[in-house]
Amino acid sequence: MYPNDGFRELPRQECLRLLAEVPVGRIVHTRQALPAVLPVNFTLDSDGAVLLRTAAASELVRAIDGTIVAFEADQVDAVTHSGWSVVVTGAASVVTDPAEHERLIRTGPSSWAPSPEEVFVRIEADLVTGRALVGGRTLYGVHLAD
Repeated sequence: MYPNDGFRELPRQECLRLLAEVPVGRIVHTRQALPAVLPVNFTLDSDGAVLLRTAAASELVRAIDGTIVAFEADQVDAVTHSGWSVVVTGAASVVTDPAEHERLIRTGPSSWAPSPEEVFVRIEADLVTGRALVGGRTLYGVHLAD
């Protein structure tokens, strides 16, 4: 977060509530020593972890399994100049426990690009931050349309 930038900082529980309202976010990881961003559909687990479902042989799985990643989702209204952004940072890992995998088949995200062999990736919600801009007004009381 950047203090005094005109956005309101969001508490963890509000961040998780907002994340649960949108179906798509972006995973941020390292690819060939450079930042890479990929849009993905997701769901949240009961503990706030981000869950992805993807092809077992995907480049994404190879790139993020066992690493620290960031996951970002947002919602923006360009007409009212309002919106929010939430970032979850934590360890990403492929779910290998058979019982957990079976549970996620029933309750986890569905794949928008199904594959014959799929895995679930769990991103721990170690750090959850968010910010909102409401009604196009900054913390300084300046209306953005002025």
